[in-house]
Formats: sequence, structure tokens, C-alpha cells
Amino acid sequence: MSGSESQPALDIVDETFLTVPPSTLAAVFADPAAWRRYWPDLVLEVYTDRGERGLRWTVRGALVGTMEVWLEPVLDGTLLHYFLRATPVVADGTRPSGARLRREFDRRARAAKAIALNLKVTLEDGRAAGLPPRSAVG
Repeated sequence: MSGSESQPALDIVDETFLTVPPSTLAAVFADPAAWRRYWPDLVLEVYTDRGERGLRWTVRGALVGTMEVWLEPVLDGTLLHYFLRATPVVADGTRPSGARLRREFDRRARAAKAIALNLKVTLEDGRAAGLPPRSAVG
């Protein structure tokens, strides 16, 4: 196997700022039921639980590799970093073609951003950066 074949075929990185504390996001990602909702075709196994700093998983199923959610406290919220380094599983054991990889990259990158934006809308509940949460407004 050459060095290029051992590298993950997909290397996806995404960042989204949410005006919620890291503990709020950590609670969402700590729930294995959420993993099945967000990534139904993947089997995830935690190899590093960083608490309020996020999780790292090994990935099996439709992809083989690793995935990470890193929760970085920033100002009055959290910068949600998402990393996916994996290769699609092909039935015949060959590496996927360039066109298939581009489609898979686009699909996975869009799905990652959709998860982050859905969490942003749901968890922020209309809160703007710099303002207190609605429950704290008198």
C-alpha cells in the first residue's frame, strides 16, 4: 500500500459560532442517540471524551476513519469545530473514484454545516451575541 492510499480520502473541517456555553453543546454531543440522528450511516466509538471540550470518535460503517467535535470557549459562546477524516467504504475494497469522492465530500460537508446551524437555531433561541440568554432577561 502506498502512502497516499493510507491517507483518508475525505478531510472535512467546519467551524460555527454559537452563543451558548460549551457545556450546552457538550451535553448534546454526549448523547449517543444524537449521534444516530446526526450520522445514521456511521458507527461511532468514543476514543477521547474531553468533557466540555468535546469528543473524538473512531468511525465505521459507510466511512472508516476518525471524527471530532472540539468545543472552544470564545467570548460569550462556543466555537464548534468539526473534523472528519475518513474514507468511504466501497464494496469491492477499492478506493472511491474522484467524482464519487467529490460528491461524498460535498454531501458530508453540507451535512456537518446543517447540523451546526440547526443546533445554532435551536440552542440560541434567538439570542444575539453579547446579549444574555432569554431566561436571564428581566
